[in-house]
Amino acid sequence: MKLCRYNEGRLGVVDGDAIRDVTAALDVLPAYRYPLPSFDPLIANLDAVLSRARSVAAAAAPIPVRSVTLLSPVANPGKIVCAPVNYQKHLDEVRDDASLHHNVSMTMAPIQTAGLFLKATSALVGPGQGIALRKIDRRNDHEVELAVIIGRQANNVSAADGYKYVAGYAIGLDITIRGPEERSLRKSPDSYAVLGPWLVTADEIPDPGSLDLRIAVNGEQRQSSNTRYLILGVPQLIEYASAFYTLNPGDVVITGTPEGVSPIQPGDVITACIEHIGTMEVKVRAA
Repeated sequence: MKLCRYNEGRLGVVDGDAIRDVTAALDVLPAYRYPLPSFDPLIANLDAVLSRARSVAAAAAPIPVRSVTLLSPVANPGKIVCAPVNYQKHLDEVRDDASLHHNVSMTMAPIQTAGLFLKATSALVGPGQGIALRKIDRRNDHEVELAVIIGRQANNVSAADGYKYVAGYAIGLDITIRGPEERSLRKSPDSYAVLGPWLVTADEIPDPGSLDLRIAVNGEQRQSSNTRYLILGVPQLIEYASAFYTLNPGDVVITGTPEGVSPIQPGDVITACIEHIGTMEVKVRAA
């Protein structure tokens, strides 16, 4: 199933080019009081929400996808975990281009040495909200990535069991300001983490290790690859991340970007696609 959030936090099931409003399915969620949980309640109760959504969707009128503002399909991730230089050709291009590496040794290191990093959850937006660029006197780049939404608590999980902890997948855009600072700073301005266009449940993507992904800017293709070229695949990344910290329902793991990263500027329109997930269009503006 494809589940989206849109407009003022409404919930929808995607049916071709239309959305069927299933906001009523949120009634199955438990009520929480302060202190709020450290996980996303919808993702933690996804099976119950999906079951209710199926029955609600049958009677819902179709709404054209293009008529709504798509939000991030995950509202409250506790963490956005990012995998740097996780495609060999991207690592090669970073090493070869000083405007990408800025002579920072960890930027040029393989992922096994560089490790993972966290992106601020305040950076999260949906495709309909667009990207508001900061520091436009510096280079701002697009990076298209497969995003993995964690479905249940994971701690010291083995790669062999990694897929058991996946709720679904989405397209992720890891927008980046180039410079010498730590990755988490340069990649965490508001709107620099785009997630969408919807969550595709794990059962619809049996092999996330073989998905075509691409991105175009103003109709010009910039990146095109396949997740088979990931250095660390989805289960290996879950093993790596969960060895350092507990992953909770709704946490997002974005798996790294292939070669072809390039600058964006206000006025650009980004079109990102991942096989079996879909396509999202994102407009770029100045902050």
